[in-house]
Amino acid sequence: MTFMSANCIPLLLASLVLGGCASTHHNPKDPFEPFNRGVYQFNETVDKAIVKPAAKGYNAVMPVPGKIMVSNFFSNLNDVIVTINDLLQFKIKQAVSDGGRIVVNTTVGLYGLVDVASQVGLEKHNEDFGQTLGYWGVGSGPYLVIPLFGPSSFRDGAGLYADSRAGVLRRVSHVGTRNQLYATNLLSKRAELLDKEKVLEEAMIDRYSFIRDGYLQRRRSLIYDGSPPREKFDDDENGGAPDKTSFNDHEEGMQPAATEATVVAPATAVSAEPSAPKQPGVYRIWLSRREGIR
Repeated sequence: MTFMSANCIPLLLASLVLGGCASTHHNPKDPFEPFNRGVYQFNETVDKAIVKPAAKGYNAVMPVPGKIMVSNFFSNLNDVIVTINDLLQFKIKQAVSDGGRIVVNTTVGLYGLVDVASQVGLEKHNEDFGQTLGYWGVGSGPYLVIPLFGPSSFRDGAGLYADSRAGVLRRVSHVGTRNQLYATNLLSKRAELLDKEKVLEEAMIDRYSFIRDGYLQRRRSLIYDGSPPREKFDDDENGGAPDKTSFNDHEEGMQPAATEATVVAPATAVSAEPSAPKQPGVYRIWLSRREGIR
């Protein structure tokens, strides 16, 4: 991204130093918390100074039908990544459905501007390479906040890179057009979060910890398709008795592409992840903002 210029480096270093003093509570899933808090503050600064004001301008000038079509267009491109990861997880039936979405929306839906597939019963799914790695038993590793991309983990960071290599926008040869598409996707997803993030702004909480815990919980739920097994501490609280039941994560029905942005986290990147097993809205702030930077 062009945001990471030489002028940003002193600000990032200062944020990392200040972030190192932000927390004394050790979380075993976040061994790099001082570093992560510094990057989180850097992302917040970039978001407030550049991305959020631009998203407000986008909201102000773009009519609602136009915003829906832009969201649908990038959701259709994302279905390519979803279908690839369906196949890598041997979810053949889901891969056929998601591949069908691409065909229907690209043709009848005018290159994805209209989400015809959802209207004919082809549901939107959520798969990425981070989930594929988790499906095959790769642990998430430590929590990691990536500059400009936001909450992640060692596994999901590797998955993000792999998905970006396979992304459709990367195949656009004209650099100016490709960058404009990235920027439009970013603004579209960030604009969808403007109202949702008010929940965090009004809550008296440690935003960093809340976003971290929500991200890790949601990613675990996605890997297990909405029914993750109980973690060890749950059995301990039940007196150590084995419990083979799973959490009911209130798996939500699949949503049309136009309503798929569902997360609120002050990072400067977008991740247009389609609808997924339902979590409280504030847990999913960042995730809707990552893909636009790929």
